[in-house]
Amino acid sequence: MSNPTLEIGDIAPAITLPRDGGDMVALSDYAGQNVVLYFYPRDDTPGCTKEAIGFTDMTAEFAAANTVVLGVSKDSVKKHDKFRDKHNLGVALLSDENGDVCERYGVWVEKNMYGKTYMGIERATFLIDPSGRIAQVWRKVKVPGHVDAVLAAARAL
Repeated sequence: MSNPTLEIGDIAPAITLPRDGGDMVALSDYAGQNVVLYFYPRDDTPGCTKEAIGFTDMTAEFAAANTVVLGVSKDSVKKHDKFRDKHNLGVALLSDENGDVCERYGVWVEKNMYGKTYMGIERATFLIDPSGRIAQVWRKVKVPGHVDAVLAAARAL
């Protein structure tokens, strides 16, 4: 049940997923806070690594803006643990191995590389306000400058 039309003002679809380290994380755990839910294609690829390090480097700034950052990909918890440890990451990495959450947020899309078409995760970020509504959406994210833009939007809430 893909919902690629999530828009500002919509209630964010509920999620409960395992994170790096093995604990379960639910969106409802962060009621009363802003949540940055960023979807990325794969652990330890250049863009995904830069994005995760960028969010990690700004952890204190996001916390000061009453905002928690959660990364989501289809990688396993074990892969997330290796990725976190290799790059000393400080953001929660959620594992959506069956792709259910990616479908509900409309980020499981057809992609094209070198003339081949395949399904994959679109790099996208959702800023969810303390009441659980989507406050901002970034699709087809380009990594440079993205973390700063998300932080500015979180501070404005």
